Amino acid sequence: MLLWAVLSFAAPARAADCAAPSRALPDPAQCQSRLLAGAPSADRRVGVEALFELAKSRADAGGFDQAERALDCADALAQRAADPALRYEAVRRRGILEFRRERIAQALDRFECAVALAQRAGDRAGTARDLSNVGAAQRRLGDFRGALRSLTASLAIQRERGDVSGAVLNNLADVYRELSDETQAMRFYREALALYRKRGEAVETAHVLETMAEVALDQGDARQASAWLQEALAEYRRAGNRVYELRAHDGLTRAALASGDVAQAQRWSAAALALADAWKLPLPAALQLQLARTARLSGHPAQAATRLREALAEAADTDPMRVALLEELAAAQESGGDAVAANATLRDAHAKALALARAQHDRQLDWLRARFDAAEQQRTIAALETENDLQRARFQQRTLLLWLLAALAAAVGLGVWLALKQRRHRERLREQAQRVRHEQELERYRREADALAEDRSLLQALLDSREEPLCLLDADGQVLAVNRAGRLWLDPADGAVSAGQPIAAALDEAGWATLSSALEHMEDSAGHSLRIASQRGASLPARLTPWAGGNGLVLLAPRDDSNEGDSEPRTDAALPAALAAVPAASVADADAEAPVREGFRRALVELMLGAIEAWERGTGTSRLELAEKSRIWRVNIDDGRLRARALERYLAVSRLPRNPRWRDVLRSAYFVLGKCDGLSADARAELQARIDTVLAYTRRDALV
Repeated sequence: MLLWAVLSFAAPARAADCAAPSRALPDPAQCQSRLLAGAPSADRRVGVEALFELAKSRADAGGFDQAERALDCADALAQRAADPALRYEAVRRRGILEFRRERIAQALDRFECAVALAQRAGDRAGTARDLSNVGAAQRRLGDFRGALRSLTASLAIQRERGDVSGAVLNNLADVYRELSDETQAMRFYREALALYRKRGEAVETAHVLETMAEVALDQGDARQASAWLQEALAEYRRAGNRVYELRAHDGLTRAALASGDVAQAQRWSAAALALADAWKLPLPAALQLQLARTARLSGHPAQAATRLREALAEAADTDPMRVALLEELAAAQESGGDAVAANATLRDAHAKALALARAQHDRQLDWLRARFDAAEQQRTIAALETENDLQRARFQQRTLLLWLLAALAAAVGLGVWLALKQRRHRERLREQAQRVRHEQELERYRREADALAEDRSLLQALLDSREEPLCLLDADGQVLAVNRAGRLWLDPADGAVSAGQPIAAALDEAGWATLSSALEHMEDSAGHSLRIASQRGASLPARLTPWAGGNGLVLLAPRDDSNEGDSEPRTDAALPAALAAVPAASVADADAEAPVREGFRRALVELMLGAIEAWERGTGTSRLELAEKSRIWRVNIDDGRLRARALERYLAVSRLPRNPRWRDVLRSAYFVLGKCDGLSADARAELQARIDTVLAYTRRDALV
């Protein structure tokens, strides 16, 4: 189970990169059409599976290079499809191909990669199957203990799932056979045989019988071996597998020769040749060896030598059967009386055996070197962890000493901490109280600023009660209130003028220019008489009069043509009684009220200056930003630069208008208090004191 635990731990990291192709893959469309030429059109997944089957059939026929090309094409298709299941299958089949090509170390890498991919996908059945393949590769590399661990883990998973595979049982038996434990090997072979027979898998049943026969031959029991081989031959015949029939004839011939029955060996050899000739099958090298041995023991060494040379010509240089073929050829040459040739052939066989052993040793060495490097890395990690543990222990000792010192200072530190905590608690309470007071002040500022705005519904009701046309404007020409008669006077067609619109919408360009010029001078005038032209071209005699409520508002009304020559505006007595009832500053007693009004004007200028100073200190911006953001004062362009001319008139008593817009000054101060959260308490108190001074004047002298 150790390997299973190691593989489980390494699976996520290994699965991330082991499935990457080791070389450039071909173009999927071209290779698929070339390899599957003549096959019916299918979707991509079917195409990949067809390539898998093609690779298997080519490998079964010995065409390993063709099988590899088919797998390359299948891998390219799987990569383009981004299908993890197809990528996993491609890796697994590459491992099987490498195993059949005797590239065992490469096959082991593929099988381990397949295990990691199966674990990441949660495929327990695939994990068990791939662990069985890992065990088979480890057995071939001589790592029998590792093979037993992998195969045992695979078998445990399969038994847990209730679906035991005969392959893992067969592989376990092979490992025990390599360890010369024939008893355990035969136990697993028999278990695999019973499982295959129960499932009706004839070919696999015959394979197990063949392997059991080899064990029996190794133990010298030729009779039992022959019986099992004849059972295997019967299974192959029922399955119609002629290639495996030839392999069974190979074993039967070997068993007959092992028992000394050359005549029986000749009969099995003749049957094998007839089968191969009937089905046009190539003769395997192992069968060629048994046929040559039978011919030699039958007294035909020349025939045996000829057959062996043909077999050697067809066998690959890396085929382990070459050594056995060369040794048999030497025996045939010696039987034919050519001792020199026999010695040369034996030397060649010995050289081939050494080369194969060296290649096997190199493969094992490479594999062991890779495993050793991995083990060294683990050892280094373990050593570092040990060193860290020692350092941690030393650190803990020092920590204990420091704790002793810390315990001595704990009482003092605790007292200081409690004192600081109480102080901070008091500070938080004080800050919360200040915040609550600040929020209350802001709310009061907003309410007072809103209270300074005109109650337009009241104004509208007052104006609608009058029959004569009346229109109340602010200093910018914005309509604050207008009665029905005033709307018809300005626009007789549909009376579309309403509160909230600029009066310019009811006038033509020249009429608005005239009215705008008069409005600019109203703060310093008691009234203006003028003619304005409406949008429809009508000439309207009009009079601008300061509103009795002050604050720079202007009353626009029709002018009586009979008084067209008058240069002075009408007095408050000419205004509607409802508006005249609003408290206003008396102008009749100007001489008596001069000191009061002068004090009021100074307080108004000081309030405006204080509001601007507080705004600049709290926001870091100028008075222009105050005018723009508050929307109380108009911003003009003079000589290419922005100016708030109306606001600037409230910065000096000498420039203060005759009819100051004191409500707008108060609104500006309240806007600053409401928006500038960064003002200090002293600055707020100072600005509030100036506001209270202006409010005292307005209440005492009926300026509101």
